[in-house]
Amino acid sequence: MAFVHLGCEKNLVDTEHMMGLLDQGGYLVSSNPSDASLVVVNTCSFIQEAREESVRALIGLAEDGKEIIIAGCLAQHFQEELLQSIPEAKAIVGTGDYQHILNVLKRIEQGEIVNQVSKIPKFVGDEKLPRYRTNAQAVAYVKVAEGCDYSCAFCIIPKLRGKQRSRTIESIVLEAKNLAEQGVKELILISQITTNYGLDIYGRPCLGELLKALGDVDIPWIRVHYAYPTGLTPNVITAFRDIPNIVPYFDLPLQHSHPEILRSMNRPWQANLNTNLLNRIRDQIPDAIFRTSLIVGFPGETESHFEHLVSFVKKEEFDHIGVFTFSSEAGTKAANLDNQIPFSIAQARKDKIISIQQPIAAIRNQSWVGRTADVLIESRDDDNREILGRCFRFSPEVDGTVRILLTPENHYLSPGMMIPGLITGSELYDLTAEVIGAKEMVQAERSK
Repeated sequence: MAFVHLGCEKNLVDTEHMMGLLDQGGYLVSSNPSDASLVVVNTCSFIQEAREESVRALIGLAEDGKEIIIAGCLAQHFQEELLQSIPEAKAIVGTGDYQHILNVLKRIEQGEIVNQVSKIPKFVGDEKLPRYRTNAQAVAYVKVAEGCDYSCAFCIIPKLRGKQRSRTIESIVLEAKNLAEQGVKELILISQITTNYGLDIYGRPCLGELLKALGDVDIPWIRVHYAYPTGLTPNVITAFRDIPNIVPYFDLPLQHSHPEILRSMNRPWQANLNTNLLNRIRDQIPDAIFRTSLIVGFPGETESHFEHLVSFVKKEEFDHIGVFTFSSEAGTKAANLDNQIPFSIAQARKDKIISIQQPIAAIRNQSWVGRTADVLIESRDDDNREILGRCFRFSPEVDGTVRILLTPENHYLSPGMMIPGLITGSELYDLTAEVIGAKEMVQAERSK
């Protein structure tokens, strides 16, 4: 049987656990649907565009004669509607039920049409759950928690993933050590709100303590995704600063800058809160890398609100920005707000933010030329001319690439290796580098 993964990294981890469970159960698993008669599709339902992509994938497989198991957020969202509208669907599996995939398959084999969707997702997973990793061997995502207790006005995730459920520090560290033994060079901690990690089981957020425990794991890069701004406490910032293998990469989905829009979004809205946080991090960690995501066209966003956001982007000079037009999602508070913004206006605002950010991103990249940085090798380009990798300022999939010209001297480089590189050039989103030895590295550092 085969698997198709859609959506975020959290879905990817769930897919890998389902593949691991079936592999352990003696089934042959594949990521190529053409090889199988039964396909598990782990779907996304975060916004309308994601739902449409999921439905297209399901219909395409059905038209190809495949039987389907529909898993993930779309299954959690629509449940029986999917079974009724897609005859090829043999089962639906909710976001908190993927651990039952082996039993679901056995029931299908007995002729059942299976609804394995818990009304309230509760499962979070642990280090003992089998995992069949599909992405680059050197990179692994680890879910530290599942679900979310917040109620951002635009977001449907709590309805799809449930309330926050954290794993214990011991469980996460054990999984990290297992991954280190498999050769993982970069561990990416994920959850809906990673800075809230531990609140539900320890009575307070414990991301700082988790990072300290992971400092003893033999993995060179540990990266944190999805930091809620109020969760970056002095304790957490100190952990980023002082623990060598915690990458100083701050993924802050701030969503907007204007207090009135943030309040309407049910986000931290106090004036200058985000600016003060960014300044505090920069004071302690001068090499910190900042990524944020922004929503334009939120209901009630006036030209004045938008110009406030424009000024904020110009002033703060983020390394990376993702910009999204507001998507009205049924079941969210924002869908019923007055003063909905026409899509054409939202799209124009998105384009303007991107046009402002691009030269900033180019300058931020240029500032790294002449510096040395570890580069994690990931692949070669299609023409076999360049080696492709990343330095710590780039997170996989969403940021840029470090490109190294392939030569007879560096032909030995292969995916999974981490090598010292001298940054020799920059582009809008990418960097170029050369492999250097210890002598050259020392000379480069002294010449700064």
